[in-house]
Amino acid sequence: MQTASRGRFITFEGVDGAGKSTQIEALAQTLRQHRVAVVRTREPGGTPLGEALRTIMLGQAMDPLTESLLMFAARREHVAQVIEPALAGSQWVLCDRFTDASYAYQGAGRGVPADRLDVLAGWVHGRLQPDLTVLVDIDPDQARQRRAQVRAADRFETESAAFFQAVRSAYLARAAAEPARFLVVDGGAPAPVVTSKILERLSQWLR
Repeated sequence: MQTASRGRFITFEGVDGAGKSTQIEALAQTLRQHRVAVVRTREPGGTPLGEALRTIMLGQAMDPLTESLLMFAARREHVAQVIEPALAGSQWVLCDRFTDASYAYQGAGRGVPADRLDVLAGWVHGRLQPDLTVLVDIDPDQARQRRAQVRAADRFETESAAFFQAVRSAYLARAAAEPARFLVVDGGAPAPVVTSKILERLSQWLR
């Protein structure tokens, strides 16, 4: 059972189609079996304003810096209205994407300079960082094939193979730079195998 006064903040990252949603659901079920209060959420989104901005960002072309500003605006609302209150209430927050995604997608993918993203991150969530970031890593071509089987592509998902290779490389570089925060798992492996790797990492928090 989770007994700490503050909850845990766990984010899931990876290219679209990596299998993040499957792993978030599996982890949420396991945590509830351990009587842990769980909040599942996503970015962009998580609040009424965030979901409205999500619809705009996924459907309407825009300048890369505009996209970054909207992403961080949605994130600020998300942090203030959902993430920080949940953590203060001893709940575990499982979030599909957070600021690492901005460095991967808007930074490496769109070309927004990292120093601009650094400033936005500082304004929006200050010292708040995930306790653990699970990077579900997968070859972008395999991820694209998965996406095609389940849904129509949004504006991001129609980007080029080169775009997604840049996003993947940025994620892996961030994981290499912060190994204590990141857990990299093979998204091409069977889902139960991936789940077991995540639970192994979390075992110290569930004793």
